[in-house]
Amino acid sequence: MKYEWRKAEKEIYGVKTQPTILEVKRQQFITIKGQGNPNDIEFSNQVSALYSLAYGIKMAYKKAKKDEMDSQAITDFTVFPLEGLWQQEENAKQDQLVKDRLSYKIMIQQPDFISQELFLEALEKVRIKKPNPFYDEISFEDITDGKSIQVLHIGSYDDEPESFAKLDAFAKKHNLQRSSQIHREIYLSNAQRTAKDKLKTILRYQVKEI
Repeated sequence: MKYEWRKAEKEIYGVKTQPTILEVKRQQFITIKGQGNPNDIEFSNQVSALYSLAYGIKMAYKKAKKDEMDSQAITDFTVFPLEGLWQQEENAKQDQLVKDRLSYKIMIQQPDFISQELFLEALEKVRIKKPNPFYDEISFEDITDGKSIQVLHIGSYDDEPESFAKLDAFAKKHNLQRSSQIHREIYLSNAQRTAKDKLKTILRYQVKEI
């Protein structure tokens, strides 16, 4: 049986263009931290390292489960989408996005049945098959967003402020406020194969009661 995140985690990934409130429990990710413009080659190389490892983990898991006789056992899974935690440096103007002043953590979620041991095993194998200097910066960690609001943004990344304004209005209406200046983006579309006006991105930030 194959684990499909779109079907199994609809509350998180089946987002509409109207904001919703949700409680995001513990998730585990492979992650890389960075700073600077996401259009730079360094960011692209970091993304490549994450995807190479994510598929390496998938293949290692499939190999480990190839002789599984239980028809209800999970023997494969679909690789999760790329996600990013973004924040602009404190000394940058908050009302103006300066991409060179961004700090970020990009990541790909891993199913609960993936272990630290399997992560390390796949990491050593992918180092040999697909060399990338950023493997040394990848971590395997748990993250809990907790109470959050999110919305589906359709269109260019540069137009995201419109959807964040929608989130802000929704938060105000429900007596909520941001509990962190960090926001999460979940990229449901392949930016290299999708027209800018059709890109689908989940935007989320953590909130607390006023």
